[in-house]
Amino acid sequence: MSTPAHVERSEEMVAAIEQELSALFRRSRSASLRLARRVHPEMDAAGYALISQIEMGTGNGAGVRASDIAEVLGLDKSTVSRGITQLETLGLIERVGDPDDGRARLLRLTTTGAERYEAMRTQRQTEFRAILDRWNPTDLSDLGRLLARLNTDLG
Repeated sequence: MSTPAHVERSEEMVAAIEQELSALFRRSRSASLRLARRVHPEMDAAGYALISQIEMGTGNGAGVRASDIAEVLGLDKSTVSRGITQLETLGLIERVGDPDDGRARLLRLTTTGAERYEAMRTQRQTEFRAILDRWNPTDLSDLGRLLARLNTDLG
């Protein structure tokens, strides 16, 4: 008994998508390490993920809790703690008092950390725009919509 052609095509398409996503994830891990090294030569890829979350979580200037970072990144608190210690040792982040809870500590970027992170992000955005400027608006719109859908479905 043979498999219907539409099922074979579907399986081939899923396999091709899985292969492309695997390549994207490998490139992403490699890029994270390169970006981390732009912020600080001793920072690792995990530090890049942490510093990105700290930067995003400090929009109000107060800071972000380590437990919130662990939750967002899906990491164990001890893993986050080790990474935070490294970033603090490198002078990129600092612990400050939580204005809402005197016993708690928040994390935020130091002036040096913020400057280095922003310089790296500006360079990364310039490089990314140079790539995407070659794409037509319809493809960009489709990519954004489909990535959002994939992220929603994966979540």
